[in-house]
Amino acid sequence: MSIRRRTRQREAILAALRDAPGPLSAARIREAAEREAPGLGRATVYRALRALREEGLVSVVELPGEEPLYESSGRGEHHHFRCRTCGRVLDLPGVLFGVPEGTLLPGGHRVEECSLLLGGSCGDCLSGGGRTTGRAG
Repeated sequence: MSIRRRTRQREAILAALRDAPGPLSAARIREAAEREAPGLGRATVYRALRALREEGLVSVVELPGEEPLYESSGRGEHHHFRCRTCGRVLDLPGVLFGVPEGTLLPGGHRVEECSLLLGGSCGDCLSGGGRTTGRAG
């Protein structure tokens, strides 16, 4: 793993991820980061995300049937909540349920990771203030 130099674009991407309430799609990252780095291109975002991932600064959140979402690493163990109304994916602080790494399950399966995705309506949508984009992150 080589440490790459910090550019204005990478710093803007990291800030967008750090300030987000949950993981974001590459398109949403670009939208948020463009405030700090106007003219930020799509290819630049993907290259930066790949490099930041290699450096261990960004993690990928993979949800079935969805494009990858990204979040800053170091948020500690947590789960995610997907709003079925607005489509956002939000972080749930702490661990609601977990199976420790290395746990042996019936059938001889060994756990290497545990992730949990809950679904429903977010607080913003329940109070009438949510977006109705239908898209995650």
